[in-house]
Amino acid sequence: MRQKLVIGNWKMHGSLAANAALLDGIKAAPARARLAVCAPFPYLAQCQATLAGTAIAWGAQDVSAEVRGAFTGEVAAPMLAEFGCAYVLVGHSERRSYHGETDATVATKALRALESGLTPVVCVGETLAQREAGETEAVVGRQLAAVVEALSIDQLGKIVLAYEPVWAIGTGKTATSEQAQAVHAYLRGQVASGSAAASADVAARMPILYGGSVKPDNAAELFSMSDIDGGLIGGASLKAEDFLAIGNA
Repeated sequence: MRQKLVIGNWKMHGSLAANAALLDGIKAAPARARLAVCAPFPYLAQCQATLAGTAIAWGAQDVSAEVRGAFTGEVAAPMLAEFGCAYVLVGHSERRSYHGETDATVATKALRALESGLTPVVCVGETLAQREAGETEAVVGRQLAAVVEALSIDQLGKIVLAYEPVWAIGTGKTATSEQAQAVHAYLRGQVASGSAAASADVAARMPILYGGSVKPDNAAELFSMSDIDGGLIGGASLKAEDFLAIGNA
């Protein structure tokens, strides 16, 4: 049985003082799910110092598609690994939208993360217009296919997927548990249908998280779905009480 995983995405929030209070609050109580926080780059050292030796993992919100070189402002996967990162988000809708990241770029970033021992959390999701046009499966299927094609079956077995409908991120709108389950089941089926004999096993083991206005009052229903293995949490991850409540949902 897949253990639930709840990852907090702080986005561009935080300060040394606020982070210290948040991390201390998260550490103060146990959670049923595995927990992780993805912090802005400047705070990774603080996460490492505060969370080392606990059951809570930490990670980054992005990674460069390059390993090293003249790429001002970029942060390479080996650098993240030096700060003890376990996870890194790749392909978040805000990166795709605001920074023009393509499916191919996301796939390369996932590969770079894996090469440095990081677990990429590969984000896929459709806009409201795409959902209303009946294009949800085509969109998320295309986004996932680029990653599947770039990785070996062994590498594919080391990623985490996150379905985050763009129309439900930070809007207060949430996909119903049935809507989310349907997309998660489709994604798992797409992984299982791969050409490698091990594809079905990889699909069965792959954690698929839901992200999109997850809160303590809707987390339990979402997480009860058979193919929803936890959450990628935005705003609620900035409050220790809410984040822990979701982790215990």
